[in-house]
Amino acid sequence: MTQIVLITGAGSGIGRACALRLAEAGWTVALAGRTASALEATRAAAGPKADQLIPMPTDVTDPEQVDALYAQIRADLGHLDVVFNNAGTNCVQNTIDKISVSDWQHVIDVNLHGAFLIARGAFATLRAQDPQGGRIINNGSISAQVPRPGSVPYTVSKHAITGLTRTLSLDGRAFNIACGQIDIGNTASDMTEKMSKGVPQADGSTKPEPVMDVAHVADAVLNMASLPLSANVQFMTIMATAMPLVGRG
Repeated sequence: MTQIVLITGAGSGIGRACALRLAEAGWTVALAGRTASALEATRAAAGPKADQLIPMPTDVTDPEQVDALYAQIRADLGHLDVVFNNAGTNCVQNTIDKISVSDWQHVIDVNLHGAFLIARGAFATLRAQDPQGGRIINNGSISAQVPRPGSVPYTVSKHAITGLTRTLSLDGRAFNIACGQIDIGNTASDMTEKMSKGVPQADGSTKPEPVMDVAHVADAVLNMASLPLSANVQFMTIMATAMPLVGRG
């Protein structure tokens, strides 16, 4: 039986790279994201594997759209093996008193509320299908472990993802549902382009930071996704080797 994965935030960056890598490995990939044209671009980038990628435009913050996404997966694909809960966003770095309520709400809506809705739908789908079970992989980020200066909304949302991962891992045992988390540091993308120009450090300085190729993240997600349900990568940290994680803060 063909293995099927749902990837959110699949229109760019890590989501796109993982979609292409899993398609290359033979998976059928449901592509979720807000922008249909970006999902179509991901599909086109797969070249001869394009037929294995299925765009399913979805705003992960909208409960009705998320419900419709899982209904479409069940109707069109028949079953689901893995969900990569990847969609995320950020706002401009600043101290908490300078962060607007609207910026806070937007980051929490996407990174936490959206992740909850996707995990909720995944759990229900994996629990109800026959054979029962599957895997949820949450994108935590290095910020699920330690903060950057001026990152209250993003760091709070990503610390919460760790709680989501641990709870899903516990609740999923009775239904053969595994849950793991990948914490990623400084993957080269539009979001990390500023790293090479200099970003604020814990000591108040501004320094450039090394980045790594997103292909390494895609390989790591494929490895997590491909394990039998009797094995699980509970937490994985993958990062640019020389980035300031150890000792950060």
